[in-house]
Amino acid sequence: MARVRRYVAGRSVRYFTGILAVALGAAILLMLSPYVIEMPGPTQDVLGSVKEGQVIAVDGKDVSTHRDSGKLLLVTVSASGVPGYPIVNAQAVWGWADPQVEVTPREAVVPVGQTADEYQQKVDADMTGSQDTATKAAIAYLKAHGAELGVDADELGNLKVTMHVDSIGGPSAGMMYTLGLIDKLTAVQETGGKTIAGTGTISEDGTVGKIGGIRLKMLGAKRDGATWFLAPESNCAEVVGHVPDGLRDVKVATLDEAYQALVAIGAGKADGLPHCTA
Repeated sequence: MARVRRYVAGRSVRYFTGILAVALGAAILLMLSPYVIEMPGPTQDVLGSVKEGQVIAVDGKDVSTHRDSGKLLLVTVSASGVPGYPIVNAQAVWGWADPQVEVTPREAVVPVGQTADEYQQKVDADMTGSQDTATKAAIAYLKAHGAELGVDADELGNLKVTMHVDSIGGPSAGMMYTLGLIDKLTAVQETGGKTIAGTGTISEDGTVGKIGGIRLKMLGAKRDGATWFLAPESNCAEVVGHVPDGLRDVKVATLDEAYQALVAIGAGKADGLPHCTA
């Protein structure tokens, strides 16, 4: 006992203060964090299939669908720290150290006080609305351009479209769903066998809208083999300077611009397509 007392007495106050500081720091790192961390999420080929069936399933009397040898990738962001997916401060610190992760105060991402159920309902509603609008936008486009695309507009009235990507939420895949449906209903090989990614909301009149997380989405597109990326014009300020090597961005503001860009890329005539500029 005397030896223990001498050992403790021989230790300086600074030593024990250091131990306390380490313990306090560890406790703080393990506390729930007020931040959201986002990173490149999975991509999905809208021309492909998932376990539920075709990502874009088309059914209708006398309606023909066509296969395309390329891929049209919708891109996502994986978020933690949102309601229902808590993180600790240590994860936020790790995020700040990783250039492929974005760390944002939670109140800038979701409303204060939003519950996990409310968050999921919002995400699901956004995705359902996005898919419905994409179908309407694609049908409207095909009716307007059916003659040049070889589509009988009269057959589109019987069209039933079901989209299967239930694990992905939010509205930002709207443009890619629309392009995918148009691709499936036309005999043209729009992609030319290439892997083309993109993002953007879609409105029924064909306007392509701004989305969040585009820098991370471009990283995910490049990771999964895309060489082209269709970006909303309204996101260009976030695109410039952040396009990964080997990925070429194309600025689009409307569905027609996006479709014409897709066709040009597939035909190998895309050199003149517009980049985002500062």
